[in-house]
This record gives sequence, C-alpha cells and structure tokens, in this order.
Amino acid sequence: MPLFQNGNTPCADLVEKVQNRPPSYLRDHRKRLRERFLAGGTEACADYELLELILFRAIPRQDVKPLARLLIDTFGDLSNVVAAPAARLRAIPGIGDSVLTELKLIEACAQRMARARIMDRPIISGWQALLDYCHTTMSHRATEQFRVLFLDRRNVLIADEAQGEGTVDHVPVYPREVLRRALELNASALIMVHNHPSGDPSPSEADIAMTETIRTAAEVLSITLHDHIIIGKSRELSFRSAGYL
Repeated sequence: MPLFQNGNTPCADLVEKVQNRPPSYLRDHRKRLRERFLAGGTEACADYELLELILFRAIPRQDVKPLARLLIDTFGDLSNVVAAPAARLRAIPGIGDSVLTELKLIEACAQRMARARIMDRPIISGWQALLDYCHTTMSHRATEQFRVLFLDRRNVLIADEAQGEGTVDHVPVYPREVLRRALELNASALIMVHNHPSGDPSPSEADIAMTETIRTAAEVLSITLHDHIIIGKSRELSFRSAGYL
C-alpha cells in the first residue's frame, strides 16, 4: 500500500512551494523596499516604488518594476494611475483583474477616508476637508461630473450624490431635478460641485448661468445655495469666494 496518495508526497509539496516562491533577488528587493517604506514612509519612496509595493500583492512572482514605471510614464503620477478608468488600465500589458482590483481598492479607500472627514459634522466649519474630499473624488476624472451635497439646518451632510455624468468639457445639469431631490431629502442648503478635466477651474458662461438659475429657484423654496465649487487638477474655484454668488 503506498504511503502517499494522489502524488502528495512531502517532496512534491516542497517542489510546489519552491516553484511558487519568487527568485531570491526579487525577495531581497521587495524586503528592502518594504523596510525603507516602513522606516521612512512615502517620503522615502518614489511614485513608481510605492506602485511596486501595491503590485507586489497582485503579481507575487515577477519583477513588477517595469510595469510600475510603465504605468507612471503612461499616466504621469501615482494618483493618476490609481484614478485611471478601468478600461485604460486594462489596455496596459500586464494589467489583469488582480492588478486592477488592487489599484481600485486603493482609490476606494482614499475616497472613503476623505469622505469620513466631512460626515456628521458641519460642512462650513470644515471647509478644507470638503475641498480635500472633492479633489480626491473628482480632480483626476477624465470626464465632467456634477455632484450636489445636500445639507440640513445645521449644515451637516445629508447626502452626497452624483447628479450627472458628461464629456470632457460638458455635463448636463437639470435644475428641476436638483431642487426636487433637495425637497425629497428635506435639505435646507446645497453645495454644488463639478470638475474640469482640463485642469482649469475657471467657470464658463454656461456654468455661471446655471448656478444663477439654481440659486434663484432654491431661494424661492427657502433653500440656500452655499457655493458652487469647480475642481481643477491642483486647484479649485469657489463661486462665493470669486464673487459669483
């Protein structure tokens, strides 16, 4: 009678483990990179090295440095890589479901962390946290998105909703739908936000006209439009601060 069935001998198990391990030079490189990151944080690593750390989990037995550099070269920086549309990421050789999952998980965590800073507290008194959240969720989008933050009487966030998705330079906005939703939520105030993929947050004539239409209609319903924020790549424009409201 054989001592081991189905070929599961200790030797076979050992061979399988060895085959599944990355080469020693890769293990050493990954160990050094992890140690450097743990000791010095993000300041101790370049963007492509932080990306390597993310890719280690998705591609455990290959050198991921070439892929990390390719992603940075393609999208510009780490934040653009993480926020890139799934279709564009999949077009990069070497990007499969595992890598895509890791990247989009990082993006989701960043958005959740930024959003947590504006929940259950007055938005107006935490304005920088609001701007950080808007930049995290919208500044790297390839197309325009229009969002509305609905606030209660204490200016605490009730809901944060995407009201429209558009093209690279336009997003449809329907004032009637914005105000209908505000009434459904019993909101007392609004903050509108949309992004300019070009990176320039300067408002268009259409942006200004649409904002005035919603402000006037909201006023009739005793709803305050606190602001309309346009998010660019590295800066934003507040309609109220700029004198448009």
